Amino acid sequence: MAGVNKVILVGRLGGDPEMKYGSSGSPFTTFTLATSENWTKDGKKEERTEWHRIVVFGKLAEICAQYLNKGKQIYLEGKLQTRAWEDKEGNKRWTTEIVGNTMQMLGSAGDASAGSAGERGSSYGGGMPPAPPSNEDDIPF
Repeated sequence: MAGVNKVILVGRLGGDPEMKYGSSGSPFTTFTLATSENWTKDGKKEERTEWHRIVVFGKLAEICAQYLNKGKQIYLEGKLQTRAWEDKEGNKRWTTEIVGNTMQMLGSAGDASAGSAGERGSSYGGGMPPAPPSNEDDIPF
């Protein structure tokens, strides 16, 4: 039986995207995305923010690096993926991230940078949630 691995997120970037190139020369871009959940408990408003590691490849990587920045709200579709490697000291490490394949920039109607990009083609063109946990040293807050 086949499985389903699909993630849909709407959130804000935790920092500016970082584009790099793989050993084959193809671009990939990484960034963090914050999603928040709100509820009321005992008459008090509660909020929890989740931080997601995102990686996108190819043309979408170039678009994200060029048009996205810290605080920008986006819609993202992708899949969950876990990678494992050994660090410099020989310790086994792993991370779970979302590999994005479709992204749409969100914003007000007057926001000229609003547009969408994905695997089927592309068109170009508030406040921040709390900072991520302290183990996210690479995020410039």
